[in-house]
Amino acid sequence: MADESRVNLLQADASILPDDLEAGTATHNNNGGNGGNMNTSNAARNNNAVREYFQQSSHPIAAFFFLAFRLGALLMYLLGSIFTDNFTLVFVVTILLLAFDFWTVKNVSGRLLVGLRWWNEIQEDGSNRWVFESASPNRKNNAADSRLFWTVLYATPILWVLFALTCIFTFKISWLVIVVVAVILNVANVYGYTQCDKDAKKKWASGIAAQTALGSFGSSATGFVGRAVGSGLGQFFGSR
Repeated sequence: MADESRVNLLQADASILPDDLEAGTATHNNNGGNGGNMNTSNAARNNNAVREYFQQSSHPIAAFFFLAFRLGALLMYLLGSIFTDNFTLVFVVTILLLAFDFWTVKNVSGRLLVGLRWWNEIQEDGSNRWVFESASPNRKNNAADSRLFWTVLYATPILWVLFALTCIFTFKISWLVIVVVAVILNVANVYGYTQCDKDAKKKWASGIAAQTALGSFGSSATGFVGRAVGSGLGQFFGSR
């Protein structure tokens, strides 16, 4: 009986273990499949988001170059040393990309994406004069373009400041020169567009107030003239 019980137990174990192993294998495969599906779905979602943005954008070419020069400078700074040991080449290309980005953002991207533009003039006495230009208040900015412009404009200098701290802590003085140039150019655009946006809102508010005041004055004057003419005509026909 003991031998028979032992045989039954072994048979029972033999009948259970394959199922458990198959179930475990199936579960493992399902988890791997789910992970791959999640990565694929995330990539597809990101691609769809980029495609939807460029479809919604009013100026997709301007938005593309707005991102291209900024990302190009960042990638060249981070990955340039992987492809070449020539620091001078990395330095020159990164500075050129930063200069292209500064000029494009100041003169093209801001004007097309958010309807703003700024520049600085040197007066005859040597003082600086900030000049701000804004589109008409009747123009409706594209929400997607505006969100992209302001988010990237403020986020980029934060990244360069983090790179500057990294260079300081690791004593990479030569790389710090690149980062300092990047911070100066990016902060200049941030300051210029922030002041330009404030100036535009102030102008729009004062313009609306002036239009409201003129409208009230015009309606009052029209009412006064109408009452005067009506009273005069009434007296004229009444006297006759």
